[in-house]
Amino acid sequence: MKQKRHTVDQIIAKLRRADVEIGQGKKVPEVCRLLEITEQTYYRWRQKYGGMQPEMAKELKALQKENARLKKLVADQALDMEILKEAARGNW
Repeated sequence: MKQKRHTVDQIIAKLRRADVEIGQGKKVPEVCRLLEITEQTYYRWRQKYGGMQPEMAKELKALQKENARLKKLVADQALDMEILKEAARGNW
C-alpha cells in the first residue's frame, strides 16, 4: 500500500466522513477501506484529533512547534550557563 501524508484538514475531514458512515451502520473496517486508511491509522487519528475543529488542530500544531522552539532555547541557554560557570571556575 502506498504511504501518504495527510494534512490536518484532510484528517479531520476523513474522521467526520467516518463518523457519518459509522452512523449509517457501517463497521470500522468497512469505513477504513472506504477512506483508504488502515484501522490502526483510524484509531490513532481518532485519539489525536477526535473532536477537534480544523482551527483547533492548526492551533495545536502551532503550539507544538512553539513548544519545541522554546525547549531548544532553554537547552541552549543552559549550555551557555554551564560554559560560563566552567570558564569562571578556571580564573580563580
